[in-house]
Amino acid sequence: MEIVHYPHPALRFPACPVRRVDENIRQLVHEMTRLLLEHHGLGLAAPQVGYPYQIFLMRPDRAQEDPGNIQVIVNPVLSEFRGSAEEDEGCLSFPGLYQKIRRAKTVHLRAFDLEGREIARTLSGLEARVAQHETDHLHGILFIDRMTEAARLASRDALDDLTRRYRDAQRRGKIPRDEVIIERLKELVSQQGAVTASLATPQAV
Repeated sequence: MEIVHYPHPALRFPACPVRRVDENIRQLVHEMTRLLLEHHGLGLAAPQVGYPYQIFLMRPDRAQEDPGNIQVIVNPVLSEFRGSAEEDEGCLSFPGLYQKIRRAKTVHLRAFDLEGREIARTLSGLEARVAQHETDHLHGILFIDRMTEAARLASRDALDDLTRRYRDAQRRGKIPRDEVIIERLKELVSQQGAVTASLATPQAV
């Protein structure tokens, strides 16, 4: 498993709710944890490793290398967006690209952990920013979509370079064709939808 880079189709494919935490989901989270630590990230969403599931990991403190300090968030719903702040953001799927992004200062998170326990917390500061960034990933929204027009123009060369690298890897057979990737994503969604529901999607308050 590896982190996919823009413009991989999984990054634009809306993730489905997790209906049951089985061994496959636990293994996915295990691999995501390894990658998050390996790449020194603050957060990582399942679509970033090619899985269309509503799961993300959050580690607002990069100094914490213990996997036990990584929060696993399943089926998140954000609400009560308050305040506004513009800060630098990057993304593991856009290596080397950073721009200022405006997000809410505080948000309320409702979700589940990997054991099916409900999470209900108000997040602020960096934790709120990471949660917003990663939840966007689950809906096919990327941080480039949140950039100002000036920031998008400043990022154009970097995005063009990422696109060239991705298409070159496809031509060399290192990455499947987009149509093949999309069919696999649809199959993964159908597998989750076919199991008996045991986790719900929390409602926004």
